[in-house]
Amino acid sequence: MKIENNILKHYLKNVYFITGTAYAGKSTTVKMLSERYDMIFCGENYHSAVSDIVATQDAQPDICYVNNLTDWREFVTRSPEEYERWIFGVGKEAAEFEIAELISLSGDRKVIVDTNIPIDVLKEISDYNHVAVMLSPQSMSVERFFDRDDPEKQFLLSVIDSCENSAEVMENYRKGLALINSKEHYDELAQSGFFTVMREDNGKDTREEVCDIIARHFGLV
Repeated sequence: MKIENNILKHYLKNVYFITGTAYAGKSTTVKMLSERYDMIFCGENYHSAVSDIVATQDAQPDICYVNNLTDWREFVTRSPEEYERWIFGVGKEAAEFEIAELISLSGDRKVIVDTNIPIDVLKEISDYNHVAVMLSPQSMSVERFFDRDDPEKQFLLSVIDSCENSAEVMENYRKGLALINSKEHYDELAQSGFFTVMREDNGKDTREEVCDIIARHFGLV
C-alpha cells in the first residue's frame, strides 16, 4: 500500500522536525523546545520501542542487524564503508516507523522530533517552516562523538575499550563516523533548501540563542 504525500503532510501538520549532523545540538534543542512550548518530545530513536519489536529480517534487515549480533565487538569493527551504508539504511527503514508513530501522536498537540528521516522524504511530507537542519563541523561530529553522557554512545565506547586492539578499533570507528559526516552528506543537508543553523566550534553556550532562532522559524513565537 502507498499513501500519497499530500495525505501524510496533512496528518503531520503538527509535527516539527529537527535533523542534521552529529554534535550539532539536535537532542538538546528538541528537549528545550518541547519544554518551552509544551510540545510532545520525541528524542533520538524514539521509534525503537515499536521498531525493535515489529521489524523483520525480510522487510527491515538493517534495523534487525543488531538482533543478530553474537558480540557487540562485531558492531564496532565493521568496515567504515559498511558502517556508513548501514547508518543510512537504518534511517530509510526507520522513516516508516517514525511517520506512523508521529501520526499517532500529533492529533491535537504539536510534536517536536529529533529525526533521521532522509532529507528527500522530509521534502515530500513536510513544509519549510516545519523543518530545521542543524549542522556542526566534521571535526566536532567525529572527534567529540563520545564526549557526552549519552548511554548509547558510552556503551559503544565501552565496547571499543574492551577490544584487544582498542586503539585500532577506535581509529576504524572514527573513519566510519567521518564517512557518515563527509562533505557529500554534509552538503546534502546544507543545500537541502531547508532552514539551517550552524554550530560553531568556539566554546560558547549558544543553546538559548539557537532555541530562539528555531522557535521563530517554526512560528512558535
